[in-house]
This record gives sequence, structure tokens and C-alpha cells, in this order.
Amino acid sequence: MKKILIIYASMTGNTEVMAEIIEQSLKEEGLHVTVKEALRTKPKEMLKYDGVLLGAYTYEGGEIGDEFMLFYEDMEQVDLTGKIMAVFGSGDTFYKDTFCVAVDTVTEKLHELGANVVLDGLKVDLVPAGEDEDRCWKFGKDFAEKMKELIPS
Repeated sequence: MKKILIIYASMTGNTEVMAEIIEQSLKEEGLHVTVKEALRTKPKEMLKYDGVLLGAYTYEGGEIGDEFMLFYEDMEQVDLTGKIMAVFGSGDTFYKDTFCVAVDTVTEKLHELGANVVLDGLKVDLVPAGEDEDRCWKFGKDFAEKMKELIPS
């Protein structure tokens, strides 16, 4: 069974809700999923899994939240060449110019570290509800399909 790691940071709970929906979607696809908070995880942990999803919220004017920043900075120490990954996160459309820019920043870092980023970043305004819940579910399903394509049973 393919092993997936979801690492996230959430200040208000919005990105945590996204992680939970994605986790359930992945489990429904038959994958073994572990979920950890960024503050309680070291980047080297990612190397133990077949695929990794990172969830980072965007704080106010475009900052990566403090709860994710240390993890983000420590990623430099890990060779992610070929690691199957994707990024999701929440933000607030009130900050139009920087809405969910943390998702883009983390995605860019993953590319720099050689990761195989298989999906466009998922961005949600505040707490996922309705259509955004469906988008989170589909994100997990799409990631599971990419895993099956790239690592056949």
C-alpha cells in the first residue's frame, strides 16, 4: 500500500480542515495516510513516504505562517529529487494581490529541491465549504491517481 504524508500548518483551522478532507479522499482511494502538523515534523520525515502533500496558509499580506516557516526553511536540507508532491492552503481574498501566495512560494521551493510536483496548488478562501470542500476532495483523488500512475502496484 502506498504511503502518503500530509504536513500542514493552520492558525485558524482552515488549512487543517482542508487536510482532513484531503486525507479522507486519499483513504477512500486505498492509500495509507499519515497527517502531521508542521511544527511537530522534520522535513527528513518526507523521505519515508511515497508521496507528500504540504498545506500552508497565507498570513495577511503574503507571509507563510510562522507555524510552517521553520519547516519551510529546513526543507533546504532534504534532497526531494523525484518525490511526488503537491501543495494546498488557505488564505483570505481580502488580500487580493497576495491571496494564497504561500501555496506558490512552497511550490516554487519544491521545484528548486527537485520534487515532482504533480498538481497545481489548491487555494481556498478561508474555511472550505460547499464547492471548496468538493475541490479539496478532488485534489486528494487527483493526487491518488497521480500516485497510481507514477508508482504502479
